[in-house]
Amino acid sequence: MNVFRLSARYKLKHTGLLKPHMPKDFNRTRRVAEQMQRDLAILIQQEIKDPRLGMVTVSGVDVSRDLSLAKVYVTVMGENPDIELTLDILQKASGFLRHELGRRSTLRSLPQLKFFYDESISRGAELSELINEAIASDEAKHKD
Repeated sequence: MNVFRLSARYKLKHTGLLKPHMPKDFNRTRRVAEQMQRDLAILIQQEIKDPRLGMVTVSGVDVSRDLSLAKVYVTVMGENPDIELTLDILQKASGFLRHELGRRSTLRSLPQLKFFYDESISRGAELSELINEAIASDEAKHKD
């Protein structure tokens, strides 16, 4: 028996031909998240009748691998929106929203809903404004 004989798997692994084990893409959780995002957008817009709730957009949903928790990212449109109040209203309505999602879904159990403010749109608007200001000041310098 040859002690120096290497296994085929060892050769593949150490020559770079065998890729390391990567975690499997969880297509099911992604599909569940996308469906929840669509349904929650409709439910928040049409079913929640709280007049304090402004224009809310569901910008994304992240579902945990075991489908026990869903992080729902929302943006609030309008002039000086009360973000904390909006998140509080949505969190208090999460039981109702979860029940309505259950009626529309075929999942055996639905994840708990946790709402978060998505700052990406407001941050993008701030950066866009800064860029416009920089361009305007640069043009003013070059006119002189």
